[in-house]
Amino acid sequence: MREVLDRLRSGGATRDITASIVVFLVAMPLCMGIAIASGVPPEKGLLTGIIGGVVVGLLAGSPLQVSGPAAGLAVIVFELVRDQGLSALGPILTLAGVIQFIAGMLKLGGWFRAISPAVVHGMLAGIGVLIVVGQFHILFDAKPLASGVDNLAAMPGRLLGLNIGSISSVELAFAIGLLTIGAMLAWEKFRPAALRLVPGALVGVAIGTLVAVIGGLEVTRVVVPSNIFSAVVVPDGGFVGRLLDPSIYATALAIAFIASAETLLSAAAVDKMHDGVRTDYDKELRAQGIGNLLCGAAGALPMTGVIVRSSANVQAGATSRLSTILHGTWILGFVALLPWLLREIPMAALGGILVVTGWRLVSLSHVTHLFHRYGPLPALIWVATLVTVVAEDLLTGVLVGLGLSMLELLPHLRKLGLGVREAHTDQASHLALHGSATFVTLPKLSRTLDSVPADKPLTLDLGSLSKIDHTSAELLNDWLQRRRAGGMTIALAGGAERLRGLSR
Repeated sequence: MREVLDRLRSGGATRDITASIVVFLVAMPLCMGIAIASGVPPEKGLLTGIIGGVVVGLLAGSPLQVSGPAAGLAVIVFELVRDQGLSALGPILTLAGVIQFIAGMLKLGGWFRAISPAVVHGMLAGIGVLIVVGQFHILFDAKPLASGVDNLAAMPGRLLGLNIGSISSVELAFAIGLLTIGAMLAWEKFRPAALRLVPGALVGVAIGTLVAVIGGLEVTRVVVPSNIFSAVVVPDGGFVGRLLDPSIYATALAIAFIASAETLLSAAAVDKMHDGVRTDYDKELRAQGIGNLLCGAAGALPMTGVIVRSSANVQAGATSRLSTILHGTWILGFVALLPWLLREIPMAALGGILVVTGWRLVSLSHVTHLFHRYGPLPALIWVATLVTVVAEDLLTGVLVGLGLSMLELLPHLRKLGLGVREAHTDQASHLALHGSATFVTLPKLSRTLDSVPADKPLTLDLGSLSKIDHTSAELLNDWLQRRRAGGMTIALAGGAERLRGLSR
């Protein structure tokens, strides 16, 4: 809070205010679209965006990360609401928030970074596939089916059922969806440099909405209340009773785990984009816990740190948490003063935005990166996680990925410890690692690297390492790039096979 007040008093808030408007424009269609993809009313996503901006923005351990409803949790929320009803979401999310806060108090934030990138990105890719095949049906003003496999199987029938010469609501909705997708992609490819900060999602939704309004098209539109506060569901006796039901604990733990992993990996990615204050992972975890607890109490969607809005924040020139806080304030002001404008947006337009968002989660470049740098096992983990998420469910997919990750440890079960030897003088530093650098020892490796002075040359000796798994190699590579970008001279020593993936 003091940081925000200092920024306002010093007059240095201009860049943050500008960035907050950009993030607000990115967040509005995504908040509503992710809510619809989650099977809940769009105002639930807007509530989460407001809480994520104002509350988590004040408390966050990652100053430039933006929090809000995330596509990564849309699938698990959709299944939860479908199977247990919307009333179960609040208590489960409240418990998840408590779990996150306790994890932050116990300083477990660093352990979430130890999750294999292959598992996390495989999970996100699987979620992306489910979002695409689910939102595909929204393009036709239809509801998604019960499972990803069912949605996938029904896609050809939707296309074959189109009557190109007809002007029924189905064909009109599909045309609006395609127009939105086309406008979004075209803007991102051809937008003038002076308007580079105007988000493609906003342009796509705006054009789709204008065509629907001007043409008076009979398509399904977004439904939001005239008063955003009417969307807040105050906890009652049934809420407390659900909290005491042991059957919801596993779901709460799954949401807490997935939300924390996505948040902290997003925070690590945001740290690569700027040279400012680094993320305090435990503080960020506590802030997310408070945010999700409040979202549960208000009957909103779960939140995570989200990379799309966070990267927009950094690229727009944000320098402090003030930008994140203000973006939540702009969302609140917009939905309070202009709800009638939101009710003009076609559902198919939001479906089109989510189809693009989901497709981008399926990052084939990541699996090829894993394969070329670290071999077939990480790529296999990515594929297995993706397939299981789509064919079964999110939690099963993550567990399969984590189980396969354990295979990397089998050849080194007798020697899983990581040893560190450091020597620092006024002129230079020397750091030697020996033993095994695996995800089991990643928190220690991370603390060791972060403690190395950045103001003098370093020799990093990896020659005595018997093992570097791909999780630790990714961490080392990111750290090397960040330190070298900051002007630090780092010399690598050790066998070429142990430097695989680090020196490229």
